[in-house]
Order: sequence, then structure tokens, then C-alpha cells
Amino acid sequence: MQNIPTIKRPDKALVAALAEIGSATLGGEISKLGIRDAHIRGPVPFLTGKTIAGPALTLQFMPKREDVYNVDEYEDPEAQMHRHVLYQVEQGDVVVVDARADMSAGVFGEMMLTYMKGRGGAGLIVDGCIRDSRKARELDFPMWVRGTTPNFHTQLDIFPYAVNVPVACGGRLVLPGDIIVADDDGAVVIPVQMGQAILDKAGAHAEWEDFSRLRLSQGGDLRKYYPLSADARHEYEEWRRNQNTTDKA
Repeated sequence: MQNIPTIKRPDKALVAALAEIGSATLGGEISKLGIRDAHIRGPVPFLTGKTIAGPALTLQFMPKREDVYNVDEYEDPEAQMHRHVLYQVEQGDVVVVDARADMSAGVFGEMMLTYMKGRGGAGLIVDGCIRDSRKARELDFPMWVRGTTPNFHTQLDIFPYAVNVPVACGGRLVLPGDIIVADDDGAVVIPVQMGQAILDKAGAHAEWEDFSRLRLSQGGDLRKYYPLSADARHEYEEWRRNQNTTDKA
């Protein structure tokens, strides 16, 4: 059994603030900081109305080759690497699985998902499938997946190979410890070293959008308020000062 590396977890306040901003604003603003596309394409919400953010624990699947891996579902549990990523889970972690977009393998089923939730995991991103979908829904655990299947994880074409290594998930590079933010729009990956910079930039964006949304709801001119024009800047700054005064009262 390989030695499983751990991850360095980012500040929880930073992670929580990124969750508040959401994937759409983060995905747009990080493109202005040099990451052209942060969207993990393919996995979609298994349950709607969920928002998560947390550091990535990664699991890599590889094409199955019988001389390398030929273990039955329950024959040698500790030889199955998908268990070992779950052993690493701490409160707020997100497990990110490169399952090669394979639609025939249920990477995790009800029991594994129950274990992950019980350990305090924030959610799961799978570039592939889960199984036991009815019971998985009853867990009310946030997941973004490509689909579901009745097959177990190594039944056909892939097998779990490594934990906490760089993976390709939905066409994006995910490094162990990167920050994942996911909601109904999808999942994005934020390089951990860029976390504070994207929070500062996206936070300012989210704030002027709050102002613009208010003005548009009052019948304001779209050309003036979205995006925020120079003509509306003074009005926005005054609104912002008033908001800060109200918050401190």
C-alpha cells in the first residue's frame, strides 16, 4: 500500500467567504487573474440548492489492467484506494475524483457516502458516476457527478490508483489542497495560493452587483447599472458608505 500524503488546509474564513460569492462570479473574476477557465466541466449537481467550498482531497482512477489490479468488490478492502481518500477526510473537505468521465463505474455507493458525511466532509465532485442513487439522495449530501450506475467501482474498466496526487477532473487540473467551490452553476477550482486575491477581486464585484441589482429592481437603466458605469460610480460609493454605516450601527 502506498504512503498517502496529506494536504495543507487553507484558512476556514477564506473558504467560507469564497462560498458566499459563488461559482459564477469566481469563475468570471479568476479569468482576469490569469486562470482562463476554472470550471470543472461534466459533473452537475446531484441535489440542487447546495453550496459548498473546501480544500480538495483527490482520488485518481486509471484504466483497469488485470495484472495490476484484479481485486473483487469485497475481497481485499484495504487494497482499494477509494477507501483511503475517505480516511483522509476532515471537517469541510471536498473529495475530487478523476474517474476519467467513465459512465460504467459507481465510484462510491451509499455506505462510503454515509461514511464521508459522518466525517464532516463538505461534498463530493466526481468526473464519473455514483451508485445507490435513491439512498444517496436520502443522505442529503452535496455531490456533483456525471450520472449514476448500478455497477460497483472496479466492475468494468477503471480502478482507483492514487490519493492526493494531481488529477484531471472535468478537464481541469486539480492539485491536492486547491479550493473547490460548487453550487447550482457547477464546480470551480481555485488555486489555493490565489485564494485571497480572488476573494478581494470577486468580493468587490459581488458588492457592486448587489447595488446594481437593487437599482435594476427599481427600474434603473441597464446601460447605467450593469455593468456599473462611470456615471453610477458616485451613487454606488454613497450607497456603499451608507451600507457600512448601517452594518456598524
